[in-house]
Amino acid sequence: MSQSNASLRELQIHSAFVGRHIGPREVDKREMLGILGLSSMEELIDRVVPGSILENEPLALDASCTEQEALQALRRLAHMNKVFKSFIGMGYYGTFTPPVILRNVLESPAWYTAYTPYQPEISQGRLEAILNFQTMVSDLTGLDIANSSLLDEGTAAAEAMALCRRMSKSKSNTFFVSEICHPQTIEVIRTRALPMGYRVVVGDHRRELDGLELFGVLLQYPGSDGEIHDYAEVVSTAHEKSALVAVAADLLSLALLKPPGEFGADIAIGSTQRFGVPMGFGGPHAAYMATRESFKRSLPGRIVGVSIDSRGDPAYRLAMQTREQHIRREKATSNICTAQVLLAVMASMYAVYHGPDGLRNIARRVHRLTTVLAEGLRQLGFEVMTRHFFDTLLINTGERTGQLHEAARVRGMNLREVDGKRIGIS
Repeated sequence: MSQSNASLRELQIHSAFVGRHIGPREVDKREMLGILGLSSMEELIDRVVPGSILENEPLALDASCTEQEALQALRRLAHMNKVFKSFIGMGYYGTFTPPVILRNVLESPAWYTAYTPYQPEISQGRLEAILNFQTMVSDLTGLDIANSSLLDEGTAAAEAMALCRRMSKSKSNTFFVSEICHPQTIEVIRTRALPMGYRVVVGDHRRELDGLELFGVLLQYPGSDGEIHDYAEVVSTAHEKSALVAVAADLLSLALLKPPGEFGADIAIGSTQRFGVPMGFGGPHAAYMATRESFKRSLPGRIVGVSIDSRGDPAYRLAMQTREQHIRREKATSNICTAQVLLAVMASMYAVYHGPDGLRNIARRVHRLTTVLAEGLRQLGFEVMTRHFFDTLLINTGERTGQLHEAARVRGMNLREVDGKRIGIS
């Protein structure tokens, strides 16, 4: 090419994303506008959008850029982050993702979906992985049946509240939440209860149940403060009132602790994040829900079951779909549609990868490290307020609380800010 014919345009990056966008191009827009008898997009908007909400000012957007330039800008922003080691807890914990799961599940486009498969004929592998998830949850919680995952622990607790109301014989509209549940869970419960017409009481489960008529109780196991409670008496009291009991349980702790199903709980929910799923700035993480066999028709979310194909061989499929909103509409057990299947598959693969003994060894190591930390803090003169713990400590730090938080931040660590005199470490 002659240099005299060259132009500055040839130096530009021509990888604009708009050219790859699957949608109406200018010629398509003109054709559609012509069919409608309109001359421009502006005329269409004026006809459709009420003037009271129409914004005529231009959008405050930066100049457009290419896909490559956008990626470079995002990398610059990401490099500005300061990634601290988190010891905050409250359902979120550091974990190690085995490389084989990282490469072959999380980073594999073949698994990229939040959905359970609607076409079992072409999804047997994914359905088997989800069935493994359900089996893992059922085994660890000591309950009969589990679903294929929910969105997060808070919304799973809200689903448990609704399940309690559907299955309880109590005529009360009151749901009791232990004050040692995670704060974010309590807030989600309050938000969900309002439009449902439920009354939420948050209090001490050891003292405040006697004078209440209830349809359900939510407990945390271990508590958000780390304390492990014996809930057998609380469960018995609730059942005497015809109330059902849901337990938000740390799944890894259940490798060592008595499962909720064995001390009488009707429902277990929680997060599976610490089964190899990165914290990811708070999500997404798959929640779990398990319950009794007799409640299966009211269980929200998808359930994978084993059936027989046309040749008589075992095959996996979605079971009891008549409970769900794509069939029952407003009469469904829940409006939950999307699950966290990619993260549920990761958690199930993590359990398969380590096996029961491996999970117990991980849980023992976590508990042992926490025991060493507790003893070290006592030797330094701090009061460890948590007596029976798995992995979380509540420490009375008094007037030194602010100084300790600042010292931790300088060393790249985040601790839980409980209040002005106490710190939490998980």
